[in-house]
Formats: sequence, C-alpha cells, structure tokens
Amino acid sequence: MQRSSRRLALLVFGLIAFVIVTALLYQLGMARLEGKPRSFWQAFEWAGESLSTTGYGADAKWSHPLMVVLVVAVQFVGVFLVFLIIPIYLVPFLEERFEEKVPRTAGSKLANHVVVYRFGPAVEMLLQRLKSHAVSSLVVEIDEAQARAVMESGQPVVFTRNEEDALDVCRIEQARAIVANGRDEENAALILRARQMGFRGEIYAFVEDPSHRKPMELSGATSAYTPRHIIAAALAAHASDLLSPRLPGLDQLDGIVRREMRVSANSPLAGRTFADAKLPAAIVGVWTRSRLHTRIAPDTVIEPNCVLELVGDPDALDASARIAGAKLLRDNGPFLVGGFGEVGRKVHELLTDAGEEVRVIERAPGANVDVVGDVLDSYVLARAGIAEARALVLALDSDDSTLFATVIARDLVDDVPIIARVNHARNVDNIHRAGADFALSISDISGEMLSSRLLGRHARVREEHRRVKRIDGAWCVADADGNAIVRLTGLPAS
Repeated sequence: MQRSSRRLALLVFGLIAFVIVTALLYQLGMARLEGKPRSFWQAFEWAGESLSTTGYGADAKWSHPLMVVLVVAVQFVGVFLVFLIIPIYLVPFLEERFEEKVPRTAGSKLANHVVVYRFGPAVEMLLQRLKSHAVSSLVVEIDEAQARAVMESGQPVVFTRNEEDALDVCRIEQARAIVANGRDEENAALILRARQMGFRGEIYAFVEDPSHRKPMELSGATSAYTPRHIIAAALAAHASDLLSPRLPGLDQLDGIVRREMRVSANSPLAGRTFADAKLPAAIVGVWTRSRLHTRIAPDTVIEPNCVLELVGDPDALDASARIAGAKLLRDNGPFLVGGFGEVGRKVHELLTDAGEEVRVIERAPGANVDVVGDVLDSYVLARAGIAEARALVLALDSDDSTLFATVIARDLVDDVPIIARVNHARNVDNIHRAGADFALSISDISGEMLSSRLLGRHARVREEHRRVKRIDGAWCVADADGNAIVRLTGLPAS
C-alpha cells in the first residue's frame, strides 16, 4: 500500500473512532449533566453533524459548562479537519492515483545500454551526449522524487527503494557499462555486487574523497574520477599563467605581452566585424561563453561581453583599449577564492604551490582562510581587496550563490576577471550574462571524461594548446600541430 493510501486509511479509522468516542461522551453528558438522556444513535448523529459542520439543530442549547465546552471543542475540530484533510490527505492520494507511475523495472527490450546509478550534476551532460549518439541509457534512482523529476525530463529511469535491489531492476546482464554516481560507500557496494553477479563490462565511478580512488578500483571499477578536483584544476589553470601558460614562447619576444580585454555591450567594437576593428594589437583569440576561438574569420562579428586576447607592446595594448572604450583586464595582484569547500581548497592548493598570492573568503574561520565573511557581501569583497585582485575565483556549492556573487562582484569592479565553478551546465549561460568571464560546470567536465571512454573516441583537443614560434621567418601563434593560426605582424622576424 502506498504511503498516501495508508495515511488516508488511518484518517478514516481515526475519524470513525473520534465520532464514536465523541458520541459516547455526548450521551453521557446529556444524561448526567443536562438531564436529557439520548440514545447512542442520537448522540452518534449529533457527533457526525457537529464534526462535519452540518449542524441540523436537533440539539441547540446546553446549560452545563462542561457540555458547552465539549460542543465548542467538537465544532472547532470539525472546522480544522476541513483544512487538514484536503491538502494533507486527499490531494496526495488523488495525485498518486492520477499521476504517471515511475517504472520499477527496465523494459524487456532494453539492451546494450549504459546504467547510471543515481542522477546528479556529474552525469547530466553525459546522458545528453549518450542520447545524441543514439546510445541507450537508464538511470537507477533510489529517491522517488528525483526519479519522478528524471522521468518528467524524458530520460529513461527506474525506481527502487533499496540500494541492494538497484542491479536487479536494470537488466544488468544486457548492459554495456555502469556509471556509479552515488556516495562512495554506495558506489563500492554496487561495484562489488555487479562483479559478483558476473558483469564483465566497464564500470566507472565518481568519488567524493580522492583517497577513495584506489579502493574503488580495487572494488572492481574500471576507472574512478574526482570531478571536483578536475574542475578545480581547470579553474586554477585558467586563472594562472604559471600553471598553464596561454602562449608558451611569447617570452622570446622582448617587450611583447599578452593581455585580455572585455568588450562590453556599449563598446564601439560590439557588433562590428574583426576586419573593421583595426586594433593596433594582434587579436590571437576570442573567449565567448568559456570557449576559446583561435581561428577568426575577418567577417566574424564581435559579440558583446566577449573577451579578446591581445598580443603587442604596452602602447599598442593601451591604444586598443582606448579604441574599444574598455579596460585591459588585470594581470597582477592576488587571487581571491570565494568558498573553501573541496573545490576551493584544491584551487587554493594549486595556486599557492605555483607561487601565486591567494586570499580565501569563507564564512567560517579556519586554516588558510584570510577573510571571514560572506562572498555575497560587497563589504567583504572590498575588505578582501577585490579592487586590486588579479582575479576572483568563485568556488561556491550553489549555482544561485555563484550567480548572485558574480553580479555583486561585477558591480564593484569591471576590470577583474571572474572565474566561476558551476554545477549544472544549463546555468553556465546565465552566469556568463551576470558578468563571469569564464565558467566551467562539473557536468561538462564529467561528460567530457566519460563520453570519451563510453563512445570510443578521443577527448576534444582544447584550442588553448598554442605556442608562439617562427614559421617561414615570421613570428606566429601556432596550434598544437604547428600550423600557423595568427601571424604577429609588425614584429621582428628574428
């Protein structure tokens, strides 16, 4: 019996018991206190009329105070029940009767599919990529509300209340792979049981604690991943040239540097083509929505809020900024890290190990926390030195908090890069619109890692892998294969 049905049954029995008890009390009171004996069925009729607020009025006057108190109490209970029964008991009961039921077992024709244990941000993009490549997938969920949400999104799902039954409802014998996305202890138990059942396919697991990677693989996982640490490494690498130089080889050119410039919506360059821009500095890349575009056609339109990568001497860079009506993004000062959870701690570790100055903002005091306060408080950001910061790295657990912190920070400063960690890929565009220069989601990171394994293809080669080198006697920005992307005109050939 479903929970709402049990609750409704208890309500019915409770009402019957209450009416009987009330009728007996009324019968006793009328005989002893009022001197007007009533039969049980007359008392039962009065109790039903009062509790249902019908009140036909067969008995309408009572003289003894205890009888008046009893009558008034029953009347108030009757009024209260109207507001109690409908929303708490009747509505859930009707919803369960008429809404679509979550499947409890996989379809008999499902085969060669990927089983995903527990839905969450880490597998959100993976499921979309599997669907786009016509690979069947099935989510196994032990939370009924989450299972219903997954079903309503159009993703095949089965629901089971017990973790131990997860592999019994998903046709594991026909599956091509398993992705474990539960808690570390759940994943380990699932993997061990799958191997005991004779599953020989690939099993991939996400782990919360990096120290659990080896035990997870010893349990039988093909590979174990820590997406939070991977996204932390990507955020830190984007922030610091010491960790990941954007243009290796540029130091061969004396006096030539790389800087970034954001093109605002009201900039003279917004909406114009790159051919019309005619900036003194060379444009070697364009960042739009966290994607770097290095091969730029002259007729490509410059989008508002994109970030241009410029190379040139200081005079050419300053002149380019004046033409664009913008400021060059800061390239010196400390890094601010907002949020000191697992991602924030890893970003701090990587940046400090690289020799960068880092200031951590966190609500609670602790080791390596420099400023105690809420990153959503503009006063706290000012106290942390955002005006002089090289970049603000937002490593918050909530996308809503990240969005709001981005708005607050961008209102305070317009020349400090904002680098954001995002949980759900669907929120990346909103955080960009709020003012973030670079936003990376756990969904994208996890989807990229696992789709390359499950779909049998190599991971996408990032366009950031460039270097400055001489080609045919001229300095150029070349791609990973050594092909020239941008010729750095006006620079000496040797």
